[in-house]
Amino acid sequence: MKQKFLILKDDTKNELIIREFAELDKESFTLLCEETYDNKTIESSIKKGKKSLISILSTKNMYPPGIYADKIADSVMAIYGHGNDQPVELFFNDIDLIREVEELDIPDIIEETSEEIDELLEDEDKDDIDEDFAEKKVLGKINSSIKVADDDSLDVVDDS
Repeated sequence: MKQKFLILKDDTKNELIIREFAELDKESFTLLCEETYDNKTIESSIKKGKKSLISILSTKNMYPPGIYADKIADSVMAIYGHGNDQPVELFFNDIDLIREVEELDIPDIIEETSEEIDELLEDEDKDDIDEDFAEKKVLGKINSSIKVADDDSLDVVDDS
């Protein structure tokens, strides 16, 4: 599916408007969603960083994939950074997103991650940690308000 995001800053109303369109019919985009944000909210989230901005822009009605959200955030930051009041149109095609995911070499990523995990499991300092716990006798100092009588703990009544 092809999507278009129209990002415009309306200084008369002190707001940012993002409209999401999708190509439901060939060469014809239909409005799916429109979100409006207060300029002060956008400006303060830009100061906190891109992740903060993306979390503000993502709503229950408009939650684009991460790659799209990243590019939308870049455009919003550019609009506010340059004082540009011109609308920005971003075009996305889900087929391109699928191709980007397919280009990732997932088996290599998994293998690299599993090697890192194996290294952590084979850590030489593990024995030192076990000795530290044995020396401190952490488990031997548990105070509990529940007491089990030694004689009653093995008595099991079978009602069947």
